[in-house]
Amino acid sequence: MAQAPDGSGTAPVRITNSSTSVTSGAGVTQKLVGAAIAFGNVLRGTFGPNGLDKMLYKTNGEAAVTNDGAKIVAELLVKHPAAKAFVSLAESQENACGDGVTGCILLASELMSEAGRLLERGLHPLILVKGYQMALSHTVDEIESRSQTAGSNLEQVARTALVGRSTEVALDHLSKLISQAVEMIPDSDFERVRMAKAGEGTPATSTLIPGIILEKRLALERMPRELNQSKVSVLSCPLELEQSVVSAEIEIETPEQYERFIDAEQDKIDEIISKVKASGANIVFSAEGIDSRVLHSLADSGIFALGGLERPIAEDVAKACGAQLCDHIGDISSSLGDLARLEHQRLEGSEGVKERIILEVGQNAGIVTILVGGADGVAAEETIRGLFDSLRSTCLAKEDDSIILGGGSLHMATSLRVREAAENCSGRERLSMEAFARAIESIPAALAANAGEDRIDTLLELRSLHRSGKIDSGITQSGKAGQIKGVWLPTYTLEHAISAACESACGLLRVDQVISARGD
Repeated sequence: MAQAPDGSGTAPVRITNSSTSVTSGAGVTQKLVGAAIAFGNVLRGTFGPNGLDKMLYKTNGEAAVTNDGAKIVAELLVKHPAAKAFVSLAESQENACGDGVTGCILLASELMSEAGRLLERGLHPLILVKGYQMALSHTVDEIESRSQTAGSNLEQVARTALVGRSTEVALDHLSKLISQAVEMIPDSDFERVRMAKAGEGTPATSTLIPGIILEKRLALERMPRELNQSKVSVLSCPLELEQSVVSAEIEIETPEQYERFIDAEQDKIDEIISKVKASGANIVFSAEGIDSRVLHSLADSGIFALGGLERPIAEDVAKACGAQLCDHIGDISSSLGDLARLEHQRLEGSEGVKERIILEVGQNAGIVTILVGGADGVAAEETIRGLFDSLRSTCLAKEDDSIILGGGSLHMATSLRVREAAENCSGRERLSMEAFARAIESIPAALAANAGEDRIDTLLELRSLHRSGKIDSGITQSGKAGQIKGVWLPTYTLEHAISAACESACGLLRVDQVISARGD
């Protein structure tokens, strides 16, 4: 009988194959903490207004330059389970708020790092988790006490989200466009804002269009190129003869029969044309085809017509101008929308001629479009990504009507509050609460370090300012401790980032064994 490791004389029982590795005890902590620290180090240099960019070389050979945390995380091919947990954390923050991914990942990484030190000293994981949760409760209370109504600060919220991006050269202009767009759309629905590349100019020449832009060629060159104060019809039915689904042959014996056949077909076309003209519509869009005879007749009457739109685009056009998507030509008169201006543009670029149709609705537009200036390519994509994050933040601030001062001000205030609460705690949870306080200070520390300042000296100075009652102090754009002005974040973005980071760290700390079927 084989001897077991414990000398009992019982052979060990294996329930996994020989390639499966099982890591327990301190090895688990080392793996999870090591992965968390490595993940945080990837993003730390990109954080804040002075963060640098990462160049991403994708598997398909394409390259991208960005400092957007969500973009970087999405492109990483991770295999470690702890790293995958951080990817899920980033996705959760991005889906919920559209911003704050980098700060969320950094805090989670630092919480794991602090936990690793305490676990090595013998602190039980559940004590750690309990202490973190107690600290999180104090953090939420601090956030609620420092939150303010958004009021007239929406432009500042948009500006804050754009700082540190490639869009910073036109910061004031773009933040104004974002705030104007948010004020125009109903219910703070960011999905009602579209982004389109101008293909020329610079970000400073970007414009806000109260309507929608179509990137589509005209089917007929002599269509009207500009119309003002028009009625719009958006159809989901074709303006052409219906095609039979059954193959059939018609035997025509005389020229008269052929003429009658042609006349009957033309009568149906004429009926379609007359219904369109009688509806009062000056502009007609269709998600289906439009017969060439219909196009020519409408053009002769000064009516703009364009068919073959994709169904989602047709729905967007209807939503933008307040029309009802019409699925039968007989209902066209009762489904019209309004359009202030239609303009057709023809642009020549390196990739050939591009046609653009601009539909301006006015102040009551259901959809608005930001026409982003700049050449096509990686730079334009990064600009649009920054604008979209800013849009999400601004919509969130308006919807919740709650903002909070940024620049690490909240993090330092929370650290001091948690430290004070820890002093009144007599259990071992005090150790993990103090660890939470140190971890949350990593946010202002990263802001200072990325600006070239000494993180320890800056933190000490910031801590001193808060203890002296200057609670609006944080890390300025220069990297020094001082009063923060005009840096506003949606309260929900910050609260979600801290809560999600803490929950993710606590979830990993509950792991006592890592089982890998791959053997790594």
